[in-house]
Amino acid sequence: MQVLFEDDGDLKAGTVRSATEASFQVDSTSGKRVKVKAAAVLLRFEHPRADELLATAHAQAAEIETDFLWQCAPQQEFGFEQLAREYCGRDPSPIEAAAILIALQSAPVYFQRKGRGRFRPAAPDVLRAALAAVERRRLQEEQRALMVRDLVRGVLPPAIAAIGESLLIKLDRNAIEYKAVEQAAHELQTTPLRLLLARGAIASPYQWHLASFLARAFPRGVDFPAELPQPEEHSGNLPLAAAPVFSIDDSATTEIDDAFSVRPTGATLTVGIHIAAPALAIVPGHPLDSVARARMSTVYAPGLKYTMLPAPWIDAFSLAQGRTVPALSLYLELDARSLALRGASSAIEAVRVAANLRHDELETEVTEQGLDSGDLQIPFAAELAVLWRFANCLRSEREQARGKPEPKGREEISVLLEGSGPAAHVRMHVRRRDAPLDLIVAELMIRANSHWGAWLDELGMAGVYRSQLQGRVRMSTTPSPHEGIGVSHYAWCTSPLRRYVDLLNQRQLIAAARGQAAPHRRGDADLFAVISGFEAAYSAYAEFQELMERYWSLRWMEQEGIRHIEARVAKGDIVRLQGLPMTTRLAAAASYVRGQRLELEITQVDLLDLTPNARIVRTLAPDGESAQEAAEPVAGAPEAIGNGGLDELPA
Repeated sequence: MQVLFEDDGDLKAGTVRSATEASFQVDSTSGKRVKVKAAAVLLRFEHPRADELLATAHAQAAEIETDFLWQCAPQQEFGFEQLAREYCGRDPSPIEAAAILIALQSAPVYFQRKGRGRFRPAAPDVLRAALAAVERRRLQEEQRALMVRDLVRGVLPPAIAAIGESLLIKLDRNAIEYKAVEQAAHELQTTPLRLLLARGAIASPYQWHLASFLARAFPRGVDFPAELPQPEEHSGNLPLAAAPVFSIDDSATTEIDDAFSVRPTGATLTVGIHIAAPALAIVPGHPLDSVARARMSTVYAPGLKYTMLPAPWIDAFSLAQGRTVPALSLYLELDARSLALRGASSAIEAVRVAANLRHDELETEVTEQGLDSGDLQIPFAAELAVLWRFANCLRSEREQARGKPEPKGREEISVLLEGSGPAAHVRMHVRRRDAPLDLIVAELMIRANSHWGAWLDELGMAGVYRSQLQGRVRMSTTPSPHEGIGVSHYAWCTSPLRRYVDLLNQRQLIAAARGQAAPHRRGDADLFAVISGFEAAYSAYAEFQELMERYWSLRWMEQEGIRHIEARVAKGDIVRLQGLPMTTRLAAAASYVRGQRLELEITQVDLLDLTPNARIVRTLAPDGESAQEAAEPVAGAPEAIGNGGLDELPA
């Protein structure tokens, strides 16, 4: 006796060697002896042979018209042998019964399986919907195949061109367009991203870097809601500051948060640190507050800026030259001779902005020698000389608290663009981080942030603080020392037009200055939510800025035809490229000591991965030694790929 049986959903046949009431020992057509439960046996037959039955039944099943079979089937549940008799008009042969069974199992759209050898036909409306779905899938598969063919041949299908980078940004792995790109990329042994770039669906690596960031950071777009209210005048009902103020910023700065004043008062000098005061208007619950909180910060990158506040609000509160605007001011009373601090006070007032001094226009004129000698011939020269002396006193005070001096002579490299988009001309601008104007601004901002943070703590009012302990920087509602700066309290308060944390802290300070209850209390859960959201957004924005600096640094190398460049070992296999704001990984550099100067040969740059392919040509003499190379050229040094996103490391 031979049997047709079901095994893991497959139909198999074989010769019975022994049998009990519950099971059979069967020699299957594959040559294996298997134990088959009696319930799994669908058909028992003597002829033909098992292998012949399967082969012939499959051939006959392929000739059966499925739609006709569905019309012949009962409308209720049935067994396959029952339908085989109906279909054949007589008792079916084993081959015919097996062919009907195979046809039923091969048509799940028409017949629903209800058990071994048992089925139920699909209802007419269900069948129509299912067949329509099958047809749609068939057409989609045809479309996908055509798109794959075009992509492989170098042609961009219109359906993929219409989607562009959103195909990968708003990833839908079930979309036929994505499946086509994925299959074509596999056939061409590349990635979907590189394939879309090669076919022009994504205009350039620059467009990809920008679009993918904007999709993550601003999923609803970068435009502000149209229904936001316009700012109102706030300076008219505030007392006017006694002295005019001036700011120190780059020419590109439009969100002018801070300005300064110096006023002699007998044996004392009054130094004013004046901060734009948007928190007078943007209070908790204001429509703009939720918008600013969603953004958390202005986003900066070379040639790009996405502000935290809309332009009309920035214009209304920015400390722009020639305007009178509201400000939160910190006044420091200093001994006129020693510049020792005698007292401090805060005020909410209107300030007259007399000038916006610009770094890039004055940095060659404003030197240490000129400030010390009093020979400067620029606006507010006398005030700058006082602030220069005071800034040096503040730095010395912090250095004592830190237990070590601040690094001197370090340079900051900025990427400047002429034009816009990926075709912009790139320039690298180098500026000393401790240049006089930078030092004045940095030290007075540290003092304001430190003083106001300590004041909030003294009053028992909540604030958002930044601290650094054992090298770890963190934000919290509890003040702790900032060891890196050398202060006991540090709260960001001086950039309320650009950072939401500063805006929040300014609200607390305004309440303190007015003697009112603060909007936020200590332990307020909302403060912790702000900290968490701010850190996530600020980190993402910083990564984007660094990514775009890497992009433009590599573009500059292409633009200038750079083939050799100096690098310095920063740590392990990480090297810093001289004259550029970027680091990269170089495996061969791991064998050199930190600070070792190397000459690299750049063989290729990748604007998508943001990595240079480089090899070490030779080592260079340490700074201060002769120009004689410290070693012979390095032969056979391996190429290395940059890492595309290292944090800044100390030089």
